Amino acid sequence: MMSTAGYVAYLFIQKDSLQRAAFYLLVISFLCHSATIGYAFVKSGHFPVRNLHETLSIVGWTLTGVFLLFQYKYHLKILGVYAAPLATLIMVVVSYLPNEPVQARAIFNSIWLVFHVIAIFIGEASFALACGVGFLYLLQENAIKSKQRGFFFKRLPSLELLDTTGYAFIIAGFTMLTIGLISGFVYAKSVWGRFWSWDPKEVWSGITWLLYAALLHQRLTVGWRGRKAAIMAIIGFAVLLFTFFGVNFILKGHHGEFTKL
Repeated sequence: MMSTAGYVAYLFIQKDSLQRAAFYLLVISFLCHSATIGYAFVKSGHFPVRNLHETLSIVGWTLTGVFLLFQYKYHLKILGVYAAPLATLIMVVVSYLPNEPVQARAIFNSIWLVFHVIAIFIGEASFALACGVGFLYLLQENAIKSKQRGFFFKRLPSLELLDTTGYAFIIAGFTMLTIGLISGFVYAKSVWGRFWSWDPKEVWSGITWLLYAALLHQRLTVGWRGRKAAIMAIIGFAVLLFTFFGVNFILKGHHGEFTKL
């Protein structure tokens, strides 16, 4: 939460010291969160995704980790104004969710589950950040087109940097989503005896994969960049949110085990 305050202050005041403080606070919180997840893993003997509390905790952890990694590479400082509040919101929700002890079951005891969950969530975190970059791109494009330019013009980087970073997030997300789906097929075979069972989560995960595959195909063949890519990144993340929340709470299937209250 202190990191979020630091990034919001940086948005208005534009002091590098505020951004650095917010970044290091986020690093510290990520390391503490990593230790907590590791402790829960060792204590229970199972990867902590046995209910909605634990699953969303892993979501917040991976989102923070992916942001820190890309921040180190691309130095897109202003993205913290989006990433830090989003991670904070997730963890605030987690703090209000019950975390009752869950009886150990065979479906939680698989190394393929660990590969599947981590890969999927890293992919989804990348797509979430691509969505954030998409919003920043649209704001900067609007500021450039405006005669007065206004608040965001001086605070946001060039459209080229935003487009390049957004594309990198999409590539990373698509790669990890693909790995996550493949490991999920193997996990499903080991637990339920078949690679594919038309589970609603499987179907919508496939739809999400196809949507991002289409986005990458259009970028490479037709040259979808800039505004179109930004809008598609936002739409893709909206579909992803439905895949995670809508499918789990509206439709029934195998994956409901991991998001029980």
